[in-house]
Amino acid sequence: MPKIEQAIKDAIHRGARRQIRLLATPLRREVRRLRRAVAQFRRDLDSLREVARRWQGTQGERAWTSPVTEEEAKAARFSPRLIRALRTRLGVSQAKLARLVGVSAVAVAQWETGRAVPSGKNRPTVVALRRLGRRDVKRLLAEMPTPAIRPVRRRVQRKARARKRARRPRRTR
Repeated sequence: MPKIEQAIKDAIHRGARRQIRLLATPLRREVRRLRRAVAQFRRDLDSLREVARRWQGTQGERAWTSPVTEEEAKAARFSPRLIRALRTRLGVSQAKLARLVGVSAVAVAQWETGRAVPSGKNRPTVVALRRLGRRDVKRLLAEMPTPAIRPVRRRVQRKARARKRARRPRRTR
């Protein structure tokens, strides 16, 4: 009798271990995936904290202030061609000019197309940029902190490619 009893206990034990393994394996995989995700979130958080620290250092004071009086700024004329010519003379892109002035690259693009005109604190800054040369602008840009740009994740790239493929019409033969 003890042999049958032991055989039944062994069979139950093996079956239970198999069931536990079937349930635990996916859970282990999920835990590994979640740990990787948490590690990635921590890395992202660290990089965002670094960006915030850089921006807090620049907040409140700008890297460059314009030595132009209000009268000079009001008397200055602006046209899209003039702003584009200024940018090409200084040898900077729209994004770099935007960093110098303290606006977005979209604002500079709108200035160049004539949809908007520099106003407020931006107007004297643009007027002061007229007095600078390429070397001065390069020096100013080198002194300014650069915002950290996060790389595009592969998953985002894959999703974009999949959307692009989905929009494409299928070829028929």
